[in-house]
Parts: sequence; structure tokens; C-alpha cells
Amino acid sequence: MIEDSVDDIRFKIAEAARMAGVSPSTLRLWESQDLIQPIRTATGQRLYDRVLIDRLKQIAWLRTERGLNPAAIRETLKDQVASASASDEDGSYADEEVGDTGDIRPGSKIRRLRRDAGKTLESIAQATGVSVSQLSTFERTSQGLSFTALHEVARHLGTTLASLSGQEESVGGESLIREGKWPSWPTTSSGVAVQVLAEGRNQMECNRFQLAPGASSEGAYQHEGEEFIHMLAGSLEIILDGDKFFELHAGDSFYFESRRPHSWRNISSGETVLIWINTPATF
Repeated sequence: MIEDSVDDIRFKIAEAARMAGVSPSTLRLWESQDLIQPIRTATGQRLYDRVLIDRLKQIAWLRTERGLNPAAIRETLKDQVASASASDEDGSYADEEVGDTGDIRPGSKIRRLRRDAGKTLESIAQATGVSVSQLSTFERTSQGLSFTALHEVARHLGTTLASLSGQEESVGGESLIREGKWPSWPTTSSGVAVQVLAEGRNQMECNRFQLAPGASSEGAYQHEGEEFIHMLAGSLEIILDGDKFFELHAGDSFYFESRRPHSWRNISSGETVLIWINTPATF
């Protein structure tokens, strides 16, 4: 992985392929089919930034879940941008996406916050580096944004991931959650499951993370506050400031200040489970 700066992380083809769930040869094929055009260095090396990673994931989803051929994928990506822009221009609102428990889903919350703020998909894309097509897809499906990209969008709209998940909807106070009965955040990032250990509007956000093999934040993010991690199983790599690497294993604990740019990934061959506490509620 090569970094121009903490906020402009670029990935080599092998890492980009892993994030998209395909092989490097598939990325080269997509390039020849004009589905994706990577950044090229002076020596010809392929690099992929966050916007391109988002596009790769969208292409992979369209190919595997909808079975589209390359020509259809190109048209679908174009149509998504056009329809998203048209929807913003005429002010139309789709029905709110509702989860199994009756809660408004994160994508619909993002759409509502964006429109209430008078912002277009294009303006959010320019401010956060997330592509218009990915934003449009997330608003409709609550899927397709990396953990870091969703954090950036939430921060730009003046909210938090905890708020989008519905964690802050109940009033603070006593919170007793029995083992295995943890409320879960809506799943928005592949391989990342977040379970709530203390409900309500509290100063501390206490969560249990379950990370599938290879799951990661897919980039660095930062916010105000302090963070504490206690490892229950597996192994986690934390990167602070873009150049300080820490490996955590079962039984380890780790503290750092949230304002430091941080990224993470599961480096074990199996599931990694940890307790993650943020304070104050800025996550």
C-alpha cells in the first residue's frame, strides 16, 4: 500500500483486488473492458484510491448479484449517476427504507440529512471523495460504502455512525444487555459486524466488533475523543498517523486518541472479536 497522505490513501492492485473480492487479473480485465481506469504512476504502476475502490465493489456486486455483462454494467453506472442527479433536481423523495425492526435504515437517514442540508450527491462526493454512484447506491440500499467512507460522509453531514445505526435513539441511564442479546448495527460494510454493549445517549460508546478474515476500515479516519480496545479473539492491526503499526492479539488492550488518523484490519486467518469503547460519543 502506498500513501500520498493520510487522507489520500492509494492501494496497489493486489490490495485493491482483495478489497473488491476478486483477483488482480480480474481488475486488469475490467480495465480492458473500460469499467475502471486506475491511477498510473510515472513507471506505469496501477494504484487505486478510495473512489476507485468503491467503484470496484459496485462492479463486483453488479456482476455477481445481478449477473450483468460489461456493457450492461457500464450503462448501469451511468444511469445511476443520471437518475441520482435527476432525483435531486426535481426534489422527489423515495419511500424511506425500513429495516426488519421498523427502524429507518442508514442509507435513508443519509439521504434525509443530505437533502435537509440542501446538498447534492455531487457536493457530498467532492467533499468526501466518495463517488456519486456509490453514494446513490448507499442511499437506496444502505450497502456499498466502506467503513471509512461512511464515517467521512456522516462527519460531513454532522452526524455519527452510532447515530445512523440507531444506537442513540434511546435515552441514557441504566443499560443491561444479556450475553448474546446484543443489539446489532445495520450491516453496511462487508465483513464488519458491530454489536451494542450499552444502549442510549451515553458519554461512552461501547461496542463489540466481529471482523471476518480480511475485513478492514479500508482507509484512515479521525474524530474527537479517546478510544480503548480489548481483544477477545483473533488478531488486529492498528495503524496510527499512517506510519505507526501495532499488532493486537487475544488478551491485549490498546488506548489512543481518536484525533489521530487511524485505520485497522483483521490480520488473522479467522474471525477477530474485540470490545471497542469510544468517548465522548463522536464515533
